[in-house]
Amino acid sequence: MPVISKLEEIRLIQFRCFESLVFRPVAGCNLIVGPNAQGKTSLLEAICVLLRLQSPRTNMLGTMIRHGQTGFGLEGFCCGYHLQVRQETGHRTFQLDSIEQKFAREYLSVARVAWFANSDGELIRGGGGMRRRYLDFLGTQTDPDYLPYLRAYERAWKSRNLLLKGGASRNEVHAFDEPLAIAGEALAARRLSLVCELTPLFLQAASEISGSDEVLSLHYEPGFQTDLRKELLENETEERRLRYTVVGIHRDELRLSLDGGRPVAVFASEGQQRTIVLALKLAQARLLATRTGCAPILLMDDIFGELDVGRRERLLSHLPSEAQKIITTTSIEGIFGDISHASCFRIEQGQFTEN
Repeated sequence: MPVISKLEEIRLIQFRCFESLVFRPVAGCNLIVGPNAQGKTSLLEAICVLLRLQSPRTNMLGTMIRHGQTGFGLEGFCCGYHLQVRQETGHRTFQLDSIEQKFAREYLSVARVAWFANSDGELIRGGGGMRRRYLDFLGTQTDPDYLPYLRAYERAWKSRNLLLKGGASRNEVHAFDEPLAIAGEALAARRLSLVCELTPLFLQAASEISGSDEVLSLHYEPGFQTDLRKELLENETEERRLRYTVVGIHRDELRLSLDGGRPVAVFASEGQQRTIVLALKLAQARLLATRTGCAPILLMDDIFGELDVGRRERLLSHLPSEAQKIITTTSIEGIFGDISHASCFRIEQGQFTEN
């Protein structure tokens, strides 16, 4: 496995606003500069889809097809491998070194990605699903069994909910208890392990970015107590009333608190919330490197505009120096620190120019 994940080239065809685009980033720091609504975020999204077969913005790949087209294509080279993704309406295929893959495990082992975005404030302000997605994005990149367990759980959970909604018999509903419990308990153990490893990295990153030693805590709260099989049976009456599964990892929560256990979403200032979100993402990048031995590609979408000068400079100085960085911004003046070594690309009306 390479020590650094490095994207050499990506080609976009009929993806979002792009009819066609080729981007060849350098190994170090890449700045993509341009006005809003020119496709900067879509380019980073395309990189993530090519490397991870998923978008950090949506679960529906079909929504990325350019208006009026029937599909999109992504192709590129990363860490010496040739990667290809095709999405037609309702159907996705992907190839590794021109060989179509039936399973994603080998394809996903090529590269690791950490995503930073201006919209990451939803990790604090949004529902628990945002924080579970954060853990899953990390888990699927560091544990080859994580994604199969996650997909198995989702299949059992959705099937069980459909049966409950339709008023199916007791035996039909409980037929899915065992697969739900096997996958759910395996995932709960993995999420707990992730949070235990993340916590010291998160606290360190928060201190580095803020320049102070605020008392913060990160706590994993599973959506069941100890025995998921038993709790599914115990909640049968409530499930029949509500017509959905009421216990399980789909109700997991990642609790973020200030000193004294005060919820960050309620008691943290706007500046503190920005620091906490960036610390979560920086901790994610560091844990990816620690667990895999490979520095991830850092995709950073317009995150500097709302940071004060001190936080901007401290964040830049504490990013993994060896990692490939692809950073979007509306103005190069919005980024501080030493960026003299960075390659700068300008994008406007779907076209690149390199400074």
